[in-house]
Amino acid sequence: MIQATQLKRGMAIKHEGDLFRVVEAQHKTPGNLRGMVQARLRNLRTGSTIDHRYRSVDMVERAILDESKMEFLYAEGDLYFFMNQETYEQVGLSAEILGDAVNYLIPNILLAVEFFDGRPVGIELPLTVEMKVMETEPSIKGASVSNVGKPAKMESGLVVTVPAFISEGEVIRIDTQTGAYIERAGK
Repeated sequence: MIQATQLKRGMAIKHEGDLFRVVEAQHKTPGNLRGMVQARLRNLRTGSTIDHRYRSVDMVERAILDESKMEFLYAEGDLYFFMNQETYEQVGLSAEILGDAVNYLIPNILLAVEFFDGRPVGIELPLTVEMKVMETEPSIKGASVSNVGKPAKMESGLVVTVPAFISEGEVIRIDTQTGAYIERAGK
């Protein structure tokens, strides 16, 4: 059990007898009222999202998930398939369960697939991913020290704002928490 003020984005918790992932949690202390935590939760069984307000003194049951290192193989329709590299067992997760994480899935990426009671319930992305720029405006010569950005479409379809000196075909590093450009990946 943890205190509601310790809720963080990405945590798995038990709420009203069901398993939820914290999508967003904000600690608020409005004026002369008592502190509270406003949380947006995604049901890991149904995929639906709810908003719930906890008092800051409320205790929340944190769910213990088993993690297995897996490799993303391919997407087929609404399903995304992952393979355990030791047992070669494959599991499929729907886009609804994965949410925004589908934007960072490229073939052969290694990540942790989370299981609860032997059933896959989500994935834990690495902090950064390296992706190839598929489409962007031509790079501008001499724009190495400019904070002006331009949109770039990545191999997964994700659109990231990149500096003007990035051109098509380059591999860049992206922060999976914010979706922001970090740097060019190894030259």
